Amino acid sequence: LTQLFIREITDLVKDGAVETLKKYFSSRMEFGTAGLRAAMGPGIACMNDLTIIQTTQGFCRYLEKSFSDLKERGVVIGYDARAHPPSGGSSKHFARLAAAVFISQGVPVHLFSDITPTPFVPFTVSHLGLCAGIMVTASHNPKQDNGYKVYWENGAQIVSPHDKEISKAIEENLEPWPESWIFLLKCRSGFDFSLCFHRDINKTSKVKIVHTSVHGVGHAFVQSAFKAFELNPPYAVEEQKDPDPEFPTVKYPNPEEGEGVLTLSFALAEREGATVVLANDPDADRLAIAEKQENGQWRVFTGNELGALLGWWMFRCWKQQTSDASVVKNLYMLSSTVSSKILRAIALKEGFHFEETLTGFKWMGNRARDLLDQGKTVLFAFEEAIGYMCSPCVLDKDGVSGAAIAAEMISYLATENISLSQQLTSVYTEYGYHMSKNSYFICHNQDVIRSLFERLRNHDGQKNSYPTECGRFPISAIRDLTTGYDSSQPDKKAVLPVSSSSQMITFTFSNGGVATMRTSGTEPKIKYYTELCTAPGNSDVAYLKKELDELVDAIIENFFEPQKNKLQPKPE
Repeated sequence: LTQLFIREITDLVKDGAVETLKKYFSSRMEFGTAGLRAAMGPGIACMNDLTIIQTTQGFCRYLEKSFSDLKERGVVIGYDARAHPPSGGSSKHFARLAAAVFISQGVPVHLFSDITPTPFVPFTVSHLGLCAGIMVTASHNPKQDNGYKVYWENGAQIVSPHDKEISKAIEENLEPWPESWIFLLKCRSGFDFSLCFHRDINKTSKVKIVHTSVHGVGHAFVQSAFKAFELNPPYAVEEQKDPDPEFPTVKYPNPEEGEGVLTLSFALAEREGATVVLANDPDADRLAIAEKQENGQWRVFTGNELGALLGWWMFRCWKQQTSDASVVKNLYMLSSTVSSKILRAIALKEGFHFEETLTGFKWMGNRARDLLDQGKTVLFAFEEAIGYMCSPCVLDKDGVSGAAIAAEMISYLATENISLSQQLTSVYTEYGYHMSKNSYFICHNQDVIRSLFERLRNHDGQKNSYPTECGRFPISAIRDLTTGYDSSQPDKKAVLPVSSSSQMITFTFSNGGVATMRTSGTEPKIKYYTELCTAPGNSDVAYLKKELDELVDAIIENFFEPQKNKLQPKPE
């Protein structure tokens, strides 16, 4: 029951309003062939959270008895526009509550995302071959009423004896199942509430954030995610917030390309006094972040830098919520093999497990599922291409939940007067600097690409002989996931899956540098990913940057040979 109903009942008791209390509590709503219909209010005679849960629990149990394939076929739930603002009750809320009960029992639910005419529900039952349908509506009744209308697998409203059996099942399942309330919290927003750790800070945060969906689908969902976290809504870039297949304001609708995509976001941020920009790509599975620096310039964080920040944040929040330190041994983080090794460094110090997979979230998602099935906790996964999985609720990169989680992290840091840039420095200071530099060359000639990689495998004309150095940089290990060779393994065989249809070689250098060269599966590109990893305490950033720059130059000159191979550099 809502706080409003509790106060109302308390006042009625104080006033001795026995007749009104009898009206609310003397007899339960009767479930008939038309389902339920009553006023929204407190007590077992009215439509409210408790009676909706009780009714749905009973209906769910009856369906389980009636259909052995309920968990394969599922149900559909629709709702109209009725609402009771003082209590927060509404058809939409009741529909989500009912959906939560079914989902908690492993029953698939087709829940309409918006108000719908009642006939859509029986149509969906028949069209999809579902076991049942529920429509939350009071049709043409007075405004204070609501209802719960039920359809059977044949697409028609229930007839006797179904109503009597459902009513009996309701009476046998009056105590709310704990799972019903847990899933209610998730269904209220569509987001995993366990990811929100600082609701009080969120409510009072003064941080101003700009968001752009780059003419894609993200706008409404990011606004909803912020609302679920009780954050102030981000300022939306008006020219880019609605879907537009022409992408009229950008050359490339990819925030990974950096500042060019964020020009309008920066302009809006300057007007509104915002210090942070969040950007999703058109399908909202990626997330880019930029922060205004003290010198007035904007810093666009790399995917690896955001992976370091979000990985640190997810572990910090998990640690604060966990009383038993020993369970850290059950904890995992993942990243793709071409991404920063910062999670490995954090894992080594904090005691959890780190694993790397092949490039792409299909590998991380499937590995996460394997670990979850073994009873492990997968806390975070990321790839350098601004993709982040902050919850195993979605076994893929998710820019929407990522945006809300990042905003909460930013709001928390603001209470400590710490910027994202400053926190990133703190992460690197504690766990070791991980400086990366990634780019690509364009090449449309497959013979040139093949020749370039074969030259590396047959160094100095010797078959299956790899380089031992690159310029002045000695090479300490080589892994070739095209052939399956790995010099660091006792049997010289790679642990990660091998694919002869794509090119991918990783070089590890004696100075702590790692470089991977690979072809793209979807574009005419030869990509390179380089990173210089140091132990904690080595904080000479200028030296590390110079060392990495020189390593990259050596790789380009000696391994890519762009002039000889007529490779086009990444467009500025």
